[in-house]
Amino acid sequence: MTTPRPDHPDRGTAARPAPRLIIDLGAIRRNYATLQSLAPTAHVGAVVKANGYGLAAAEVVPTLADAGCRCFYVAHTSEAREVREALGERPADIFVFNGFWPSELDELRTLSLFPVINDLGQLEALRQQAPDLPFALHFDTGMSRLGLDADETDALIADPTRLDGLHLRQIMSHLACADAPDHPLNARQQQRFDRIRRAFPAIPASLSNSAGTVLGPDYHYDVLRPGLALFGGMPPVGQPSPFEPVVSIEAPILQIRTLRAGDTVGYGASLTVDGPRRVATVAAGYADGLLRAFGNGGFGRIGEARVPILGRVSMDLICVDIDAVRDPLKPGDPVRFLGADIEDMAQSAATIPYEFLVRLGIRFDRDYRP
Repeated sequence: MTTPRPDHPDRGTAARPAPRLIIDLGAIRRNYATLQSLAPTAHVGAVVKANGYGLAAAEVVPTLADAGCRCFYVAHTSEAREVREALGERPADIFVFNGFWPSELDELRTLSLFPVINDLGQLEALRQQAPDLPFALHFDTGMSRLGLDADETDALIADPTRLDGLHLRQIMSHLACADAPDHPLNARQQQRFDRIRRAFPAIPASLSNSAGTVLGPDYHYDVLRPGLALFGGMPPVGQPSPFEPVVSIEAPILQIRTLRAGDTVGYGASLTVDGPRRVATVAAGYADGLLRAFGNGGFGRIGEARVPILGRVSMDLICVDIDAVRDPLKPGDPVRFLGADIEDMAQSAATIPYEFLVRLGIRFDRDYRP
């Protein structure tokens, strides 16, 4: 009988080699309460498009509704159907950003969904085909994406009778640069939206996304539309984040080895080690949503020790440097990704947390914690 080497211990008690996605629903509730405390005169809605930012609308939406949310936003009618089903008997307004499309009218009526009108043509189609259907109006104040442009905005303000007999439930716009508090476009958009608000003073108004919330009360109006802040992202620039981490990944170590000077790591041999280094191969990769670009400075954690990613992220595997870990390790032990490091990980991949949250893969064992 041979004695196992330290890097290859007995695996009789090792965990099944599958990554876990841990979602802290309690943290979502507390982040919702934090947003409400930041804007006490407004109602905090929730943007839950892309299946609740990849975290499952079936879990996220009831959590937010139980926290007090009564206003949800999605991109597509199919997403709105998921939200309505997740709500069950809980009352809430659901707005669909992508406009009014007559082919979806039956579903809008059946599920009590509110389209967000993005141009005067859509407004006229609504008047002709569904004048009883509640809706929102989106005004473009600087994003140049969706919404009534400046000319259409001026035309509607000059002739508000276009809205006579219709059921306008909300006016909204969207901040382009709220994550850069000193950007001059923020103030210009707020001033433009103020003018629109004065034209429709009795209609609830919504301007701020997550980052807009921390710009201050001038941006809050009646309804906030946070997304990422609910899920633990978006620390205010230059300040500690008031939001708790919601999402973390625990991926088991599959193998531990000690490399020698001159050994290379991963596809393309993009990394050559210059001396002895302990490396753990971890059961997660870009098929699970850990982007290939994380190999350019991304990291995980074992306990509190930061373990840098070595070489390229593969479809199913990641190598991490475990030289800084003093505790003994074995296959099956977890390496943690994201959590409080979500923003730093995004920066390492030259992206934003939104992008990789919505790409979190289907292979995870999902662990929803109350």
